[in-house]
Amino acid sequence: MADIIRRLGWRHLRGAPTTHIRHHRAGRLVHDGPGLSFWFRSLTAALSEVPVDDRELAMTFHARTSDFQDVAVQATVTYRISDPGVAAARLDFSIDPDTGVWRGTPLEQLGTLLTETAQQHALDVLARTPLAAALVDGVSSVRERIAAGLDAEPRLPATGIEVVAVRVVALRPEPEVERALRTPAREQIQQEADRATYQRRAVAVERERAIAENELASQIELARREEQLVDQRGTNARREAEEHAAADAVRAEAEAARTVRLAEAEAVRGVKLAEAEAVRAVRLSRAEAEGAREVGEARAQAQAAWLRVHADVDTATLHALTGTRIAENLPRIESVTVSPDVLTGLLAKLGARERE
Repeated sequence: MADIIRRLGWRHLRGAPTTHIRHHRAGRLVHDGPGLSFWFRSLTAALSEVPVDDRELAMTFHARTSDFQDVAVQATVTYRISDPGVAAARLDFSIDPDTGVWRGTPLEQLGTLLTETAQQHALDVLARTPLAAALVDGVSSVRERIAAGLDAEPRLPATGIEVVAVRVVALRPEPEVERALRTPAREQIQQEADRATYQRRAVAVERERAIAENELASQIELARREEQLVDQRGTNARREAEEHAAADAVRAEAEAARTVRLAEAEAVRGVKLAEAEAVRAVRLSRAEAEGAREVGEARAQAQAAWLRVHADVDTATLHALTGTRIAENLPRIESVTVSPDVLTGLLAKLGARERE
């Protein structure tokens, strides 16, 4: 749709590159071409807008085959307006000068023309084709027939229309017929699937048997190797015992020799120690005897001197020394009780000493 703006009684039209604009003023063609932009007055202007881009027309219609079965045809026709002047002269592409909207429905007219023409040729080819052949080769045959029919249609070039491509998407029968037609194929597919399943099961059974045989062979081989392992372990154990026995014998011999050498060394050391102890004992005995003799002589001399000293001292002095020695060796005395008899004797002795 063209873009139209209004300014002080004038109109400005701006078209798209894919639309062909025709501007008539007072019956004369003033502007003609795609993507135009110009000013005009709405009271004197007659405008037409013709799309020149490729357009897709999807169509769906029903047809009957030669065996009276209904099929649905889905097709698409791609077309474009190759001569905008002819199309604008044959169809109403005029637009409102105020809004830029088409006054009529030219594209619907083109769609009706193309659909009816394509439908006519498709019905013609399907009416002479059975359903099975139509489902197998009907798409290509219908497409070729529609394309050829549209190319040969005189109204299309006269209207300025060019068919670019024709595509037939599908030919589908009624749902019940389609299910019935699918049944044999499904049964065959199911049979093939069952056959494949049986073969797969047979292969699986064969593989399981091979696996079982391999497992049995592996178990036999494992048992044989275990027997060899047990024998080898026994041999290794015997060899290890022999080696241990030999090592123990060598160790015992070494220990015995070492014990003998230690005993001999201990005996020699004991003899030497005994001799040294005997010599030391003899020396000690001699030294002790000499010391004892010297100590005895010293004690005897001291005792003799002590006796000589005490022999020259009077009796009173000896009594005093005796008292002193007794006092030194007595335990602690808290109190002393002197009886009259003892005091009388002491006073008498002291008086006698004073008289002397």
